[in-house]
Amino acid sequence: MIENYSLFLLVCGIAFVFGALFPILFKRTPISLPMLQLSFGLLMGYFWTSLSFLNPLDNGLIIEKLTEIVVLVSLVGAGIKIDTELSWRLWRPTMRLLLITMPIGIFAMAVLGYYAFGMTIGAAILLGAVLAPTDPVLASSIQVGPPNTGGEDTPRFTLTSEAGLNDGLAFPFVYLAIKIAEAYSEGQRFTGEMLWSWFTHDVLWKIGAGLLVGIVVGKVMAKLVFSKYSRETTMSQGYVVIALTLVAYGLAEYVHSYGFIAVFVAAFAFRRSESEHTYHHKLHDFAAQSEGLLMSLVLVIFGMFLGQGLQAGVELTWRVYIVSFTFLLLIRPLGGFIALSGLNLPRTEKYAISALGIRGIGTLYYLSYALNQGFFNDEDALKLWIVCSIVILSSIFIHGLTAKQLLKMTPKKTY
Repeated sequence: MIENYSLFLLVCGIAFVFGALFPILFKRTPISLPMLQLSFGLLMGYFWTSLSFLNPLDNGLIIEKLTEIVVLVSLVGAGIKIDTELSWRLWRPTMRLLLITMPIGIFAMAVLGYYAFGMTIGAAILLGAVLAPTDPVLASSIQVGPPNTGGEDTPRFTLTSEAGLNDGLAFPFVYLAIKIAEAYSEGQRFTGEMLWSWFTHDVLWKIGAGLLVGIVVGKVMAKLVFSKYSRETTMSQGYVVIALTLVAYGLAEYVHSYGFIAVFVAAFAFRRSESEHTYHHKLHDFAAQSEGLLMSLVLVIFGMFLGQGLQAGVELTWRVYIVSFTFLLLIRPLGGFIALSGLNLPRTEKYAISALGIRGIGTLYYLSYALNQGFFNDEDALKLWIVCSIVILSSIFIHGLTAKQLLKMTPKKTY
C-alpha cells in the first residue's frame, strides 16, 4: 500500500468526487452512494494488479480501528438527530427488534454457520453476532432527517433507534463467542460457571454501566454547552461532537462497559436537553459530513479488497450465496415480523422495518475485533470473512435498490 500511496490518494479523491456529485447525477436513479463507491473500489481492486493484497487476516488491527471510528461518528450522529421523546409506547417497536429480532438472527446464523460451513461453535456464534445488528453507518440514508425538521415516521425512527442501540447490544454475544473459542483453544470445556460469569459481567454490568455513562456524559455536556456563559460565545460544533463521542466512549471503556451504547445514549441525552435549540442542527451537519467521508473511505477499501479477492480466485461456494440471501431475505424479515406482531402498525410499515436490516461497516468492526483476540483458527477466520463480505455486498445492493420504494409504501404518519 505504501508504494502505491499517491495512486491510493487519487482513488480516494475520485470516490469523494462521486460523493459530492451524487445528489446531482444520481438523484432520479435507484442507485445509492454506497453502491457506487463500493463498485468503484471493486473495479480498482480487480484491475489494479500492482496494488499490494489487502489481506484482512494480516491487517485486522487497521480494519478494527478504522471501522471503529466510523461507527462511533455514526452513533453520535444518530443520537443527535432523533426528535422523538423517550416513552415506552414510541420506543416499543425498537425494543422488540432488539430483544426478539436480534437474538433470532444470532441463533439462526449460528446454526447455519455450524452446519452449512462446518465452523466451530465459537466461530458460528460469532457469525451470528456480527451479522445480527443493523448497521448505523450504511442505514443512515433510511434514518430520520436532521433535528427539528419535522415529524418522524415510524419506520425511519425505529430503524434509526435500532441501529443506534443494537451495535452495543451485539457485543455480549461477540464476547460469548470469544470466551467459547478461548476455552476450546486451551483444551477446556465452556462450563456453566463461565456462562454465568459472561451473563453477569458482559451482559448485565457492561450494558447497565454503558447506559449510565451515556446518560451522565450527555447531561453534563449539555449543561456545559447550553449554560448561560457559553451562550454568549459560539462553540465549535466539531469540538463538541468529538468531545461528546470520545468522552462517552473513553469513560465507558475505562469502567469496562460498552462504549457504543454510551456514545449513542450520550448523544440522545444531549439532544433531549434544549431539544428545540438550533445548535443541534449544526452538530448533526458536522457529524453527517464526517460520517460520509469516513464511510466513503471504508467502502472504497472494502471494494478493493473484494476486487482483489475475485482477481485471486477466492473460492465462493453455493452455500455462501444461499446462506447470505437466506439471512437477508428470510431470517431478518421473518424475525422482524415476529417481533412487531401484535403492535398497532400497518402491514407495510412492519414489512419495511423488518426488511431494511442493513449490514455493513459495523460487521467489519466486530469481526476484526473478535479475530484480533487470537482465539479463532485461520480456517474459521477465512470462512467468516468470506461469508460476512458477501452478506455486506448483497445487503448494500439489495437494500440500496429497494429502500426508497419500501419507505414510499408506508403511510406518512409521524409522531
